[in-house]
Parts: sequence; C-alpha cells; structure tokens
Amino acid sequence: MKKIVLAYSGGLDTSCIVRWLKDRGWDVVCFVADLGQGLGKGEDFNQIKQRASAAGASKIYISDLKNEFVKDFITPALKANAIYEGKYLLATALGRPLIAKYLVDIAHKEHASAVAHGCTGKGNDQVRLEVTTNILDPKLEIIAPVRTWEFKSREEEIDYALKYDIPIEQTKKKSYSLDKNLWGVSIESGVLEDPWTEPPADCYQWTVSPEKAPNKAIYIEIEFEKGVPKKINNKAYSGIDLIDHLNDLGGENGIGRVDCIENRLVGIKSREIYEAPAGTILYTAHKELEALVLDRELAHYKETVSLKYSELVYYGLWYSDLRLALDKFVEDTQKNVTGIVRLKLYKGNCSVVGRKSQYSLYKHHLATYSAADKFDQKLSEGFIKIFGMPFKK
Repeated sequence: MKKIVLAYSGGLDTSCIVRWLKDRGWDVVCFVADLGQGLGKGEDFNQIKQRASAAGASKIYISDLKNEFVKDFITPALKANAIYEGKYLLATALGRPLIAKYLVDIAHKEHASAVAHGCTGKGNDQVRLEVTTNILDPKLEIIAPVRTWEFKSREEEIDYALKYDIPIEQTKKKSYSLDKNLWGVSIESGVLEDPWTEPPADCYQWTVSPEKAPNKAIYIEIEFEKGVPKKINNKAYSGIDLIDHLNDLGGENGIGRVDCIENRLVGIKSREIYEAPAGTILYTAHKELEALVLDRELAHYKETVSLKYSELVYYGLWYSDLRLALDKFVEDTQKNVTGIVRLKLYKGNCSVVGRKSQYSLYKHHLATYSAADKFDQKLSEGFIKIFGMPFKK
C-alpha cells in the first residue's frame, strides 16, 4: 500500500480524512503535534489516539513540541510584536510551520511518499503547511482531501463519521471549528459565520465573559530579560509554565477575547473568534517596555517591521529569507528590553499601570513640570522656528 502521513488534529475533518484516505488505498500514519493544546482543560491525547485508530490509522505519532514552539516560534514573534491586522496574535499561524517540519521528518522516517492535511481550499493553513513542506522536501506529494472530496458541509461530514463509528465531539447544532495551542485558540464556523451574530458563550474555550469575571482587579508584574519574559511577581518560570500560568490568570479575568473580520491570504474576508489570554498580556507588557527603552526612531521603524513580520507569519512564509533577516533586526532591538511591567487585569481589560528598567530613556528631570524641571524651555522658540521654516508661507 502507498503510505501517507496525515497532520492529525483529532477534529471532525481530519478524522473523516483518515477513513477517506484508507478507502482509497492509502496506509495512513497520523501525526499529532503537541503544541500545548493539552494543557489545563485542553485536549485529551489518549482520546485523540483512540479516535485516529477507530478511523483507521495504522500508526499514530504524538510529538511533544511545546519547548520548541515557545523557544523558536512564540518568543521571536513576541519580540517582533507580531499581531496581524492589529488583533490576531497568530497562534495557529505560528504552529503550522513547526507542524509541517515534523510532518516531513516523519514522512522520511516512515518512507512515505506523501503527506496530507485537513485544511480547506479557502483557508490560510493550506498555504502555511504546503509552502513549508515544499521548502523542506519538494519531492513529497501533498494531498488535501477537503479541497476535492464529496462533502459540501460540516453536517455531511458528521453523517459520514457517524456512519463509520468514528467518535467525534461536533454536533449539527454546535459545529464550531477549533484550533488550540499554547499561544491561543482559533474558533470559526457555525453561527459565527454571520458577522452580525454575537458569539455564543459556548464557543469560548479558555476565557470567562467579562461580566462573570471577578469584581476585584488583580495586579501582576512581569519581568523581561532582553525581550524574553522570565518572571511573574518575582517568581521565575519556564517559558511553557509562564504562558500556561498567564493563560489561567487571563482567562479567569476575561482577558484576550477577539472578534474580528479578517483578510485571508486567498483574498476573502472571514469572521474569526480568537482567545489569547497570555498572548494579550505579554504583548501588552512587552510593547510598553519597548516604549520605555527604545529611542523614537527605532521604535517607529520597528512598527513597520512588526507589520511586515506579522504578514509573513500569517502568509505561511516563516522560512522565507525576509522573515529570517527581520529576525536579526528584531533581535538587535531587544538588547535593552529588560525591566518590569506592572499590569492590572479587570473584567476583560489588560492595562499597564507601571513600568521600570535600568535602560529607561524616560528622564524625570526633563519630563516633570515641578520645581525639579531641568528642561530649558527658552530653547523651544528657536527649535520651532527652524522646524517650521519649510512650511512657512
């Protein structure tokens, strides 16, 4: 039999794909990437393994990639302040190139001639997975059943899964499509496809509604070292544990919910719901610390780099020369991004209420309006005349 390695999530699409490929003569090996979706109230990998077997997989790999995900993907994106269209912290987008990397590795190990995924023909993930696969091994055949198979709706897939006794969680009434990892949750489909409809409470996976969040604010302090978060309230954490802890804190306080109309790479607009409690907290804190320690020209130029960086990640170009080159620039900007940021979490709001750093460029004796003021205001008249001279008519 021909052998194929499937990027398997345990969801409706990929569960149906296992059976669909098997019926067409493929020996299906499933690969599950543990990117942190199993933490807290997350995925049950034993259940996922059983589901893959029930669907017809001959072998299932489950690889713990959390450390690599944090170190080589989340951290560089955080340093770059990568956020797509001002809202999306790129959780799913960051995970896809890592998944593709190991998909290729397992295909080599299993002597498979092809890889497969469960992405639709109008999504972004197909691009991210296939571009990365082609970069790493252009000889591998890539099969995308959802682009070609006979099912026209999620309801038809559910019927197919039930027909072959494949255990699934989706129902026709609650048919959200979910993707989770340590950095966030992506939620779409079902009633969410109507941009006028408020997201139902049951679509959210990690966060309580702001209305149900505690009535008392909590304060936390996050310490960074060269752009990398190291401590919470003066307690050191590993990268995984730090993000996991902030997901819990943020989720309990309704932090990190996003409802957006997003411009997909393929040219359509989509309505997306995201949850990123830790990502929201860390992005807010990191950006504020940079405001304290980066000079004006560098800070302003980095905004342009952040925008381009986020687009490259979103478009699936993680391994592109430009993204790798921008990483070098970003890394150089982080040499003084060391300090502590104090934040207030309250009913869905994440506010910076304090910041300090040994590399701070804020000079109290220049900014103050008190008697300690050392700013020579008489010099401003000449400055204004010279600055405005080209514009004087």
